[in-house]
Amino acid sequence: METWEEGLPPVALVPSNSKAPQENMSAQESCLSLIKYFLFVFNLFFFVLGSLIFCFGIWILIDKTSFVSFVGLSFVPLQIWSKVLAISGILTMGLALLGCVGALKELRCLLGLYFGMLLLLFATQITLGILISTQRVRLERKVQDVVLDTIRNYRADPEETAAEESWDYVQFQLRCCGWHSPQDWFGVLRGNESEAHRVPCSCYNSSATNDSAALDKVFFPQLGRLGPRSRPRHNTDLCVVQKNGYIYREGCAQSLQKWLHNNLISIVGICLAVGLLELGFMTLSIFLCRNLDHVYNRLARPRPPGPALPRAPPRPFQVS
Repeated sequence: METWEEGLPPVALVPSNSKAPQENMSAQESCLSLIKYFLFVFNLFFFVLGSLIFCFGIWILIDKTSFVSFVGLSFVPLQIWSKVLAISGILTMGLALLGCVGALKELRCLLGLYFGMLLLLFATQITLGILISTQRVRLERKVQDVVLDTIRNYRADPEETAAEESWDYVQFQLRCCGWHSPQDWFGVLRGNESEAHRVPCSCYNSSATNDSAALDKVFFPQLGRLGPRSRPRHNTDLCVVQKNGYIYREGCAQSLQKWLHNNLISIVGICLAVGLLELGFMTLSIFLCRNLDHVYNRLARPRPPGPALPRAPPRPFQVS
C-alpha cells in the first residue's frame, strides 16, 4: 500500500513586507521622542525665565530704596509692580513645570492640563485683543477720565499718592504734560488767586536748560530722609514750576499715540510671536498626548501568529 509522502507546499513564516511596519514604528518612535525632548527643553527654558522674573519681583520688594532711586517711582507703585512680576513669574513657572514633567514622564493627564491652560491663555489673549479693537473709543474715554480725575485730585490726600506719583513718572518718561495739554494742570496747584499757574516738576523739560535742580526734586524728595518710606509726602513737599518755564507743551494723549504708532510693528510682531509659540506648544502637546498610548500599546501587543500550516494526514500503517 502506498504511503503519503507528498511534499508540503512551502509556507513563509514571516511575511515578505514585515520590515515595513517595523520601520514605520521606529520612525514614529523617533518622532515622538524628538517632540518630547523639544517640549521639555523649551519648557525648561521658560521655567528658568519665570524663576528669574519671580526673583526680580522679590528683589524689588527687598531692596526698594535702590530701585526708587533708579527708576524714579515711589514705594507704593514699585510695590505693586513687584507683586505683578512675582505673580507672573509663579504662573510662568507653574505652566512650564507642567510641560516639562508631562513631556519627560509621558503623563497624559499633565499634558492634557498643559494643553488646557495654554488654550485658556490663548483664548484670553484673543478676547482681550478683540475687546481692545472694538471698544477702543470707550477705553480711551475711560483712561482719559481716570487721568483727569488723578490730575484734579493731585495730592489732595497725602495718604494716597500712588496714582499721582505713577502719573508723574508717565509724564517724565513720555516727555509730556497733562492729558490734552499743560492747561489740564492750571488751577490745580494754585495756592491763591494771586499766584500764577503752576505744573508739577514732572512736566519740567530738562533738555531745554542745564538746570537740573527742579528735576532732582521730582523723584527724590524723600531719599535724603529715612531710606524706607517712613511717612507720606505732604503738600509742602510738592515740586512745582511756573507754567511759563521750561515745560513740555504737548499732552500725554498725543505722546502716547505717537509712541503706539512708532512701535506698532514691534507690538504686533511680539503678539504674533507669542500666539504662534502658544499654538505650536499646544499642537505638540496634544499630538504627544494622543499618540503615546497608541504607540506603546502596539509595541506591547503580542505579534499575531502567522498563517496556520496545513496539517498532514496521519501516516497509515504499512501492511506487509
